[in-house]
Amino acid sequence: GPPRRHNRALPARDRRPSPLRPRQGARGGMKLKVTHLAANQHKDMATAVGWSFANELVSCSDDKTLWRWSMNAEPVAQLMELDAFVTKLDWFPAIAGKNGRKEQEIFAVACTDGSFKLVNKAGRVEKSVDAHTGAVIALRWNYEGTALATCGEDGAVKVWSRAGMLRATLAQLEQSVYAIAWSPDGDQLLFATDKELIIKPLQPTTKQTQWKAHEGAVTAADWNLVNNLIVSGGEDCRYKIWDVFGRQLFASSPFDFAVTAVKWCPNGGYFAVGSFDAIRLCDRAGWSHAREAVPAGSVLDLAWTSDGTQLAAAGGNGAVCFGQVLDRELSWSHYEVLLTEPTKITVVDVLSDGAETLEFRDRVIEFAMAHGRLVAATAAQCAVYTVPNWHTPHVFDLKESVTMLKLAPRHFALVDNLSGVQIYAYEGRPIAALKFPGFRPEFAAPATLAISNDAAASVDRAQPKVVRFLDCVSGRPSCKDYAHPLDVDEVLLSQAGHAYERKFCVIDGNRDLHLGHVADDADPVKLATMVDSAMWNDDNDMLLAVADGKVLVWYYPQAAYTDRDLLQRTRADQDATHLGKMPACASFHGPRAVVRRSDGALVAVSLSPYPGKLAAFCSAGDWESALRLCRYVRDPSLWACLAAMALSGKDYNAAEVAYAAIEEVDKLKYMLYIKGLPTEESRSAAL
Repeated sequence: GPPRRHNRALPARDRRPSPLRPRQGARGGMKLKVTHLAANQHKDMATAVGWSFANELVSCSDDKTLWRWSMNAEPVAQLMELDAFVTKLDWFPAIAGKNGRKEQEIFAVACTDGSFKLVNKAGRVEKSVDAHTGAVIALRWNYEGTALATCGEDGAVKVWSRAGMLRATLAQLEQSVYAIAWSPDGDQLLFATDKELIIKPLQPTTKQTQWKAHEGAVTAADWNLVNNLIVSGGEDCRYKIWDVFGRQLFASSPFDFAVTAVKWCPNGGYFAVGSFDAIRLCDRAGWSHAREAVPAGSVLDLAWTSDGTQLAAAGGNGAVCFGQVLDRELSWSHYEVLLTEPTKITVVDVLSDGAETLEFRDRVIEFAMAHGRLVAATAAQCAVYTVPNWHTPHVFDLKESVTMLKLAPRHFALVDNLSGVQIYAYEGRPIAALKFPGFRPEFAAPATLAISNDAAASVDRAQPKVVRFLDCVSGRPSCKDYAHPLDVDEVLLSQAGHAYERKFCVIDGNRDLHLGHVADDADPVKLATMVDSAMWNDDNDMLLAVADGKVLVWYYPQAAYTDRDLLQRTRADQDATHLGKMPACASFHGPRAVVRRSDGALVAVSLSPYPGKLAAFCSAGDWESALRLCRYVRDPSLWACLAAMALSGKDYNAAEVAYAAIEEVDKLKYMLYIKGLPTEESRSAAL
């Protein structure tokens, strides 16, 4: 085996099986670390909680007091005392002002006397509006902060201006409305009444969507602006995930008690579910990461910080609980990375059992690992580590909390809500700021943004059929935008090769996978249908997709543009029925891929190592070694890869031998004809 790295190896007494070591069928170990005061600060039930942009929490209670809390779960001071009972609280969204700062630090509270109040952060009521007959049950600002929606016991759903002026009564129902949420674009409202969910457009001429969601009354619902999915909970003791058309994507098994609160994390990767004395942390696919017992009674409200690292909960017995998301993990090559504490990351080399603990001043918000680099973004700084040097990172300051990290071989992208997409070298040097037309960073999702060494791609949120390309160095458009016939759900960029070889893949609304060239206007090639997930290899041009119960690997997708007849012959298929519904590719490095099943389990998929070796020989121009490898392996798919690679590299001798090996007689004869042409220009034209 490989020599042990004694400078980082664990002592012999601690050299037991690592809890971080990847194992077949292992789940991601994310969990919530819940803290609360021994004695409740509120004297009656806590009904609502909300985080300000400055990460201060405000809690409301039936003792009619509002308290401010720090992120350390400590009460700071009583903010104010109201003359009414509060049912819900929502902070004004953080909107970037003209000077780049965040403005309008106010929040709205819904009251049982039928009014809602606008309160500033100092605790002064700026305006009180009589909104409903009976209690106002819920309210929510839209994501632009231009409108406030309320619902109440009188069955009315109303929309108000920023100043508290009534704009419209959107619905008048016979039963009370218990939950409300805005669509990401602010053009529709989701609300819950009895057992049903209703999506009502603001335009009166547009038809609403209505469906039965639960067997009992719907008590909570939320709509995420990044993944555009809806989560709901009800008195049938279940939570469910829906798409915007009302199609059920997941339904949980029944709990012991009713679901009383649900809340998406801002990044759309997971959500929290509150029930009696319990909080669950769930993946966006629906399966549960962790269940934490909390002595809070019924969890009546949940709230996430803007960076998605901390959760607050309001309990029916007056408790205010705080939860920190820990044990987030990822793997690359033979390294496992785990967030063990809010300010600590542990890196384990599973080959040598060596472990390294990285400590940071502030809490870690995002981290990613690929291409031999680990990038960790905290609340104030970004640190870049090069494998295996864990002691001298490149560190630079950040102006804003990072919402997403994307890594390419030569540089990486940071996304934040203030500056958008920024490209940095791994030495910490800023390279470019990418200004995609119509791009809004708060809507950015990992599936709709991709970067490579030379190009970046983004799906236009306003025109989801359009994929826009920018140069990663200059920040300018690198080529013509690509317009797809259908809405694009995901975009992917190849990582290996030169700029003129850069390829992209899109997965559209029909779940079809299409392959195209960034710098070429040639029509994209349809590769597969019913695709659940796809990913490019870190090291070479291999493309992996999970589609229709199979794992498909294209060893050399470029064959679609050199000899399309070879495309199917360079593909390997494996059965994937054991992966279940909606599996997702987690990583694809070398000859090994990791796929996450629909129940959260991680499954390793082993592939042939020879296509990667062949690609390395061909890219280096070592055609003799490539021929020897193919003769040794004797695999028709490898010979087909060599034929396509030789055509791209214009090595007619290797192409001739490869076509002969796969018995393509007509193309073999044409190779002989091309070799007989007198000039390089004529050979290129014939090719």
